[in-house]
Amino acid sequence: MSLEALIERWSRGWRGPALAALIAFAAGLPGVFAVPPLDRDESRFAQATAQMLEQEDFVVIRYQDQPRFKKPVGIHWLQSASVAAFSDPAAREIWAYRIPSLLGAMLAAAACAWGAAAFFGSATGLIAGATLGATFLLSTEAFIAKTDAVLCGTTTLAIAALARIYASAQGGPPSGRLTRLLFWLGLSVATLDKGPVGLMVVALTALSLWAWDRKAGWLKDLGWAWGSLLFLAVVGPWAWAVTVATDGGFWSAAIGGDLAPKLAGGQESHGAAPGYHTIAAILLFFPATLILPAALAAAWRRRDEPGVRFALCWLVPSWLVFELMPTKLVHYTLPAYGALAWLAAATATQHQLGPRLRVAGAALAAFAGVLLGVGAIYLYRQYGDPTDLPAAVLSAALLASAGIVGAVLLVRGPALTALTAALGLGLVGHGMLVAGLAPRLEPLWLSRRVEAVLARERLLPRQGITAGPVAVAGYAEPSLVFGVGTTTDLEGPIEAADALADNRPAVVEAREQVAFEAALKTLNVRPRLVGQVSGLDYSNGDKTTLRIYAPPQESPP
Repeated sequence: MSLEALIERWSRGWRGPALAALIAFAAGLPGVFAVPPLDRDESRFAQATAQMLEQEDFVVIRYQDQPRFKKPVGIHWLQSASVAAFSDPAAREIWAYRIPSLLGAMLAAAACAWGAAAFFGSATGLIAGATLGATFLLSTEAFIAKTDAVLCGTTTLAIAALARIYASAQGGPPSGRLTRLLFWLGLSVATLDKGPVGLMVVALTALSLWAWDRKAGWLKDLGWAWGSLLFLAVVGPWAWAVTVATDGGFWSAAIGGDLAPKLAGGQESHGAAPGYHTIAAILLFFPATLILPAALAAAWRRRDEPGVRFALCWLVPSWLVFELMPTKLVHYTLPAYGALAWLAAATATQHQLGPRLRVAGAALAAFAGVLLGVGAIYLYRQYGDPTDLPAAVLSAALLASAGIVGAVLLVRGPALTALTAALGLGLVGHGMLVAGLAPRLEPLWLSRRVEAVLARERLLPRQGITAGPVAVAGYAEPSLVFGVGTTTDLEGPIEAADALADNRPAVVEAREQVAFEAALKTLNVRPRLVGQVSGLDYSNGDKTTLRIYAPPQESPP
């Protein structure tokens, strides 16, 4: 059976979206369990969720004793449900907080396949969903416990439902009440997850189609009356509750302290010139990078086709907004990646590629694959030891092979064969990188190693043997707070010495050592050094040494 026939067989009906979701599951799952808690955003989100469960306050988001008024509550509710179902906040198992992100990636791939099928057929829909699910960006966000994979999933669901309503108006498959319900549910949960971002992407898509077609009668079929009520029913109760609970403080902080600075300048040193996201897509859309030049060229030539026109109206306006924003992070454009996957799949299955486009795509794919492979070797050389060499070589070989094999096949034969091979090798290579190599790079995981020393010495407060909280001087990464406990004391060297005098453990960064020892001398305290870890604090690029101290042992009677 040919590859085309096999894909056609497995894409019929519900099987296409389900298989796309399974591919996204396979791409994201290795990192869910293998990668330690990441700094800084993931651990901040996870810690805030743990506090929700500990304090039973599901309205006001807090990180330790400070309110965290940056994003809505949706991701925290989803994480709370996951932790309550599969773990316990005291266990501090990061995988339980990551399950909503994995499900969000699966939803994105399934919705991408479902939406594309209305225009291009079920086989192309399956390829589009598989392409999105296997991209380097989405398969990475799938194991990070924050908003972005869920935002991608819910926004793509709303866009896919909108696409099927638009396709129906163009003579495509009929759309019913369920399609409209999925549109409003996707839009509502996206808003509860990350505020206006999903709403912006959907609105720009609809407005662009209106401007292109110069008519928008199909928009009347969205069910505005009951859909708006559903939107308010999902978003409204928490919005009202947090307004009352914080006396409006949430909105002034979220808009004035988080959103406005991102629009005004490069917030937190994350500024970049326009074109940043376009260049980054060469790596982040990998291993489907080999189809990008042909897909973009074909999109312009085939712009009068309803499906291509919809994809362009989804992709271009939102991408321009993200490029023009002064603040740029690589994941910002993720809600528009489904449109790239549509165009790539439609090109691979329905368009004859010219030699120049094949060479251009092959060159980009080979470059991206080799660069990622070199990155794996660089990580090993910088932070690994000889026992990590097999994992590093295998990761590098698989990633480079995804680019090179895909490039060779694209130049020599059908684009669909090249894309399929690249997706398979890239998916395995990504899994090997995040689950085989990354967790072994000990210098990068300072918090995990400190937590392990504390646990070994029975100094973790949750073990119920030593009093808490742990005092930490000179190192305040959220991953350590998440691992050690909500009440972790992050004040300074004097407070660390006071903690030891109070029979509590302490962790001291080397730059605070002199002040810490002076405070110990003043208090006449002689603690026990039980461990030391050194490595890189990758959040700020500083080489860091942390010493772990236990309280003095009581003298025998």
